[in-house]
Amino acid sequence: MERGLIDGVRAHDLLRVTRLVHADDEPDWVRDAFALAPWVVVRRAVATRGLVAVGMRGKVRAQRFATWVNIKDIESIREPETLRQSAPSHDRLALPAFAALAALRATSSPLDDYVWGPTGSAGFELATGVHTVSGSSDLDLLIRMPEPPGAATLRALADTLAQAAVRAGTRVDAQLETPAGGVALSELAAGVPRVLARADDGPRLIENPWCRS
Repeated sequence: MERGLIDGVRAHDLLRVTRLVHADDEPDWVRDAFALAPWVVVRRAVATRGLVAVGMRGKVRAQRFATWVNIKDIESIREPETLRQSAPSHDRLALPAFAALAALRATSSPLDDYVWGPTGSAGFELATGVHTVSGSSDLDLLIRMPEPPGAATLRALADTLAQAAVRAGTRVDAQLETPAGGVALSELAAGVPRVLARADDGPRLIENPWCRS
């Protein structure tokens, strides 16, 4: 299911776009990547009205390009949570990142209490069908967490991901979407005094990502 454009877009959403405006600093690989998969991922940045800050993915990790798209050029949106039940082609199921995702879907855990889904290379491949996951790819997750959890819940979530990672032979990282922005689950679960919150207006160290004051 795809969310209507009227609701806006959020960081980590994948957008299928009809056009990519040329940028002066555009690397040579961008046009080939766009021809292969006309999809971009929403990034955190303060955007001018009518524009969305996005990132382009190339064939290798080093190929990343930050640019902008006009909201009128957005054809469809895939949120990370809409990709959670998606599966790659049969011959890709055994890749560690996909194996970890399948394990998390199949096992009852504290994740069941939250809206979550894959981002990064796994999310991109599930949305586009383009092979972006490799045998060494991590599994990146987004967990939407509008209300503050208890310390025990954070530890239980971290343990759940760690167990799935061990079984699949990969690394599983999660970013919590909080009122202050994206925060690494690992930092919160570790109980550090201040955590790095990534917001549209830039990253900052804060004590409580759920404090609205």
